[in-house]
Amino acid sequence: MRPFFLKSINPDVIVEMLEMACRLEKWNKVIETAEILYECVQCLYQEQQYRKAKSLPMLTFELEHPMVYYYGFSHLMRGMACQEKGLYEESRAYIDKYAELGWLEDLGEDGLEVVEEFRSLAQANGHALELLSGHVEVLAAYTDFLRENPEEVLPGLDTILRAALRHGLNVDKLLETFSDQTAEFGTYEDEGNLAHYYSFSHHLALYQKRAGRTEEALEQVLQAVRLAHRSGNDSYFTRSLALFELLRDWATAEQVREVQRMIKER
Repeated sequence: MRPFFLKSINPDVIVEMLEMACRLEKWNKVIETAEILYECVQCLYQEQQYRKAKSLPMLTFELEHPMVYYYGFSHLMRGMACQEKGLYEESRAYIDKYAELGWLEDLGEDGLEVVEEFRSLAQANGHALELLSGHVEVLAAYTDFLRENPEEVLPGLDTILRAALRHGLNVDKLLETFSDQTAEFGTYEDEGNLAHYYSFSHHLALYQKRAGRTEEALEQVLQAVRLAHRSGNDSYFTRSLALFELLRDWATAEQVREVQRMIKER
């Protein structure tokens, strides 16, 4: 894109577009939009550094975050999208990029905090990627990381369930270890955590179904259906209904009626 056009784009608007594409699981769109965000913030940063070197007046613009955040977020979103597409090497390369953002100049106190936040995210997502790639020996280290970082437990357990389903792992004891935290998941209300909770419920239902625990699987499926219904996410709702149909023979009449009611309300 041309520099004059990039400088006219508000990075916060691109962040909103990225979050929407991510919720819709449009991973190619996520990658494309994240690249635009990177080009935009790179253009702004280079312009500021040029002005600083030439002792020219600095650009003035209002951003919701320090500039380093947009660098990190663009790498984070591309890494996440690549992971979802199964492009693990590409995902790992982006993790390496947001693991160390301290090279930017004029970070300030707020910027340094952002650098540390992305460094922590890189550690978590690095473990997750290794686990999904089949390196199950990192499970113990990942579990320790989750104990030390409670805010990562929900997405972390979802990743562990994905890996368990993909690689035939038994993680019953691990799930029991975090049972107190999982009991609180239903109290989350922000969109990000609700999306993680839906995914966690869906994968836990699949995990319980694989283990032959149909009653537990049905309860998790119903939780996923309720979340998808409440959030109005058609993709999640359709996916959850398909899983419910696989377990319908074990469902109670009351559970069937609840699902039918939600279908009629849409």
